Amino acid sequence: MTAVELSGKVALVTGASRGIGYGVAEALVARGDRVCITGRNEDALKEAVEKLGADRVIGVAGKAHDEAHQAVAVERVMDAFGRVDFLVNNAGTNPVFGPIADMDLNVARKVFETNVLSALGFAQRTWHAWQKDNGGAIVNIASVAGLSPSPFIAAYGVSKAALINLTAQLAHEFAPAVRVNAIAPAVVKTKFAAALYEGREEEAAAGYPLGRLGVPSDIGGAASFLTSEQSAWVTGQTLVVDGGVFLNAGVG
Repeated sequence: MTAVELSGKVALVTGASRGIGYGVAEALVARGDRVCITGRNEDALKEAVEKLGADRVIGVAGKAHDEAHQAVAVERVMDAFGRVDFLVNNAGTNPVFGPIADMDLNVARKVFETNVLSALGFAQRTWHAWQKDNGGAIVNIASVAGLSPSPFIAAYGVSKAALINLTAQLAHEFAPAVRVNAIAPAVVKTKFAAALYEGREEEAAAGYPLGRLGVPSDIGGAASFLTSEQSAWVTGQTLVVDGGVFLNAGVG
C-alpha cells in the first residue's frame, strides 16, 4: 500500500470511534487529511486511532455535549496540527424509542443537548479558533428522520430537524468564509442503528430501491465531497443519502 500524500488540511470529527463517524474519519484520512476524532469510550477511541493511523490521527475522549470537552478537543487539535479546516458533527444519541406524547422531558433534553447543542458548541469553537479568519467547511450528520415524522424515533427525528435548520442558519451566518451543509442518511448498518435492522436486514432493506442498507463508507464519501473543493459552491444544503428510500414516500 502506497503512502497517501498529506493534504495539509485538518478535520475534527465527533463521535468517531466507530460507525458513521469512523467511516467519515477513514475517508478523510484516505484523501490525506490529518484528523482529530472524539468519542466517549477512551479504549474504543484509542483502538480507532491505531486503526486509522496514529501518525496522522489523534483522539480526545469525552461527552459531546460537555462544553469543557468541546473546548479541550478544539484546543488539542489546534495544538497538534495548528489548524482546523473541517468540522464533522456526527456525535448523536437516541436513548428512547416510541412516541413523543408521554416522553420524559429529561430524556428529550439529553437528546437535544447531544444532537443539536453539541453541534452548535463545536461549530462556535472551530469558528473562533480557525475558520472565521481562514475558511473551511462544516458538515452536520442529520437523518432522514428529520425530514418527516418517525413514530418510533420521535425525539431523535425532531432533534435532527432542528439540526437541519441549524445547518441553514450557520451557513447564512458563517458565509462566505465557511460552508455549512448536512447529510441526512437513512438506516446505516452500525451498532447505533442495530435495533432498526438486526435480525431482519433483508426485510428492512426491501423498501430501498438500491436494494441494501447503508454502510459507514457511504456517508464518509458524502462528507468527503462536502468538505472538498468539488462542493465549493454548495452551502446550507441537506444531502439525502438514503439508497433511494425516500422515493417511495408517496407510493402506495
